[in-house]
Amino acid sequence: MRIGYFDCFSGASGDMILGAFLSVGVSEDALRTELAKLKLDEYELTVHKMQKQGLAATKVDVKAHPGHHHRRLGDIVRIIESSALSERIKQRATKVFTRLAEAEAKVHGTTVDQVHFHEVGAVDAIVDIVGASICFDLAGLDKVVCSPIPVGNGTVTCDHGTFSVPAPATAELLAGVPIAACDEKGELTTPTGAAILTSLADAFGGLPAMRIERCGYGAGSRDGQKRPNALRLIVGQAEETGDEADQVVVLEANLDDATGEQIGHAFAALLAAGALDVFTVPIMMKKNRPGVLLSVLTTPETQAACEDVLFTQTGTLGVRRHICTRRKLARESRTVQTRFGPIRMKLGRRGNDIVVASPEYEDCAEAARRAGVGLREVMDEAGHAWRTGMELRSP
Repeated sequence: MRIGYFDCFSGASGDMILGAFLSVGVSEDALRTELAKLKLDEYELTVHKMQKQGLAATKVDVKAHPGHHHRRLGDIVRIIESSALSERIKQRATKVFTRLAEAEAKVHGTTVDQVHFHEVGAVDAIVDIVGASICFDLAGLDKVVCSPIPVGNGTVTCDHGTFSVPAPATAELLAGVPIAACDEKGELTTPTGAAILTSLADAFGGLPAMRIERCGYGAGSRDGQKRPNALRLIVGQAEETGDEADQVVVLEANLDDATGEQIGHAFAALLAAGALDVFTVPIMMKKNRPGVLLSVLTTPETQAACEDVLFTQTGTLGVRRHICTRRKLARESRTVQTRFGPIRMKLGRRGNDIVVASPEYEDCAEAARRAGVGLREVMDEAGHAWRTGMELRSP
């Protein structure tokens, strides 16, 4: 598996992402050929090498010709759909623009169709986003991982005025994504950069196990004070570790005034909202009050929904959250034949070795009710069937 890792030590923008791809070997000619399929003659694309505080980097500039018009989302989607680009590239680019439009609409309190794009609808944003979608294909990446993203600090001036960093749309786009602390002044991550990475990255976290093939830098337009304004892209082959890794969000709340019924109801609501697991631990709280620590494991995508459940269903005034990287066994399911009927087995594999084999509880419980026997008897029977090779083969 070929992995691309975006090391956003100094943020990210559309031009930095394009420059990073070109710096690791994506063909400039191939990129220009694909971009020409958009049939836009409103810009000039220039690529050159430069240094950012001693780092050799690739700078991509998109210069719009005078007199071009800002566009709405529908206009941009029509340009993409009417092009000769592949369906996969069209889908990527449309996904990025739609996320960007949704963020802008939420910030301005309007709908996606009504929002009038400024920076977002400009031709440079079209080239950056469609170009990045093209480069994902040209680089031959099977998976993309992104580091926690620093946004910078201070203020940024947009068409609507001066705002604190991150810009409002950038903050919306980065909801649920790990953010890195950074004391660099200015806007490090732009809405376009945030939209591309949050739409197209498969995971966020540290550098995955891999054998590095290429490493390059895409230059930004500003000059950093404490760190070079560049984005690093590392490309390599994944190391086969025999297990899998991903990231989960841990949400925690201390409860001392929730009844057992309320907590049980919250359990069901959290699982329905997408939580991977929910559990409680008895604790002693201030004023010598017995309470419970309610913990939720969830994905970055369902984090917000689970937080809503915690606030509305438990009455807590605060929710702690942190990102955890976890390793997990590769999972699969097999079915064994028993005298109680077929029972599924949950298997955990590390490399070629199956290190965990557990009967599926729901199957065992149903079989036990049907046969009028104890649950343990069915589970023991399923385990014995697995160990003696009574696996059901698929036809």
